[in-house]
Order: sequence, then C-alpha cells, then structure tokens
Amino acid sequence: MVKVIGLTGGIGSGKTTIAIFFKEKGVPVYIADNEAKKVMQSIEIIDQIKSVFGETLFENNILNRAKLAEIVFNNADKLAQLNAIVHPAVKKDFENWLQQHKNDQYVVYEAAILFESGRYKECDYIVTVTAPIEVRIERVIKRDNTTREQVLSRMEMQWNDEKRISLSNFVINNSNLKIANEEVVKILKILNIKQNQS
Repeated sequence: MVKVIGLTGGIGSGKTTIAIFFKEKGVPVYIADNEAKKVMQSIEIIDQIKSVFGETLFENNILNRAKLAEIVFNNADKLAQLNAIVHPAVKKDFENWLQQHKNDQYVVYEAAILFESGRYKECDYIVTVTAPIEVRIERVIKRDNTTREQVLSRMEMQWNDEKRISLSNFVINNSNLKIANEEVVKILKILNIKQNQS
C-alpha cells in the first residue's frame, strides 16, 4: 500500500522547492495549496465562501484572493471558518488523487498547515522544512510583494519550528539548495525509495 510522506514548514521555508526535489526523483507530489486554489473555483465552494464572507469578495464571480487573505490572516476565527469550507474539499480531492497513485511506493503530500489542520495524523512520515526567520521573511516579501508586518502576522497563525520538529521524522534546513537536495536524497535512501537517476 502507498505510504504518504507529509511535507510541511512555515511560510517562506521553501516547502515547494523541496517538493520539486522529491518530484524530480520520481516521487508523486500533491501540493495542497495549489489544489485548494482549484477547489475554490468550484461553484459549491464559491457559494459557501459567499455565504460566510459575503459577495463583496467577488468581482464577476471571481474571488479576490488578496482581500480574502487580508481578512483571514488577521482573524483566527475567520481563518478557521475558511479552513472548514476548503479543507474537506481538498481532503476529498487528495483521496481521489491517492487512488490514482495506489501502486506507487510513496507519495508526498505538501501542506503549509499539515499540523494545524490535523492532517499529519494521516501521514506515515513527516518532513519539516526550516530556514532562518529573516531568510523566510525576505523570501515572502519578494514572492508576495507584501510587508514585513503582514509576513509576521501570517507566521503567528502557524506553528513554530520547534513544535513542528518535535512531531517530525525528518528535518531539512533549506538555507542552501544543494545541501537541501542532498538531504532529500538521504531521506529517500533511508526510506528505501527507488529514485530516478536523472
């Protein structure tokens, strides 16, 4: 039976980069954030978001994600309400995806809030990606064209590294890409996963 490697880390830690390293080595990867964006375009989810957050977040039935992010990352209750709408849909989507990969040895499930959502309990192994706080802040400011304050408020909504690491099987420090890639190779060897030799 296919085993699930949960891959997580705080905002700006570079989880997606590590996910790509796994993918390059032949391990199928499910990126929860990307799939959540697709799920949030379904009529059913749009209707639920409208009923909780109001019509003002939509222009021509298209969700203004920046407005929504501003609301939920400044209000833990609103974030919980959004997660209650989106998480069950993503869970169902992942289960369907997993069926398509049931003959694989391992798959990677990459999610920012793997622990906060409780999904870590469904993983066979957990990899936490870390990076120094200042590096993470710089990455997010650059990536999202946001402010330091906004990044810090999003960080406060997530578990800290110590808490994540205490429940993880493996930790990858993603300050240096070459070393981080070597760490992925080591993990695959430990788990005895056949790798692409590319």
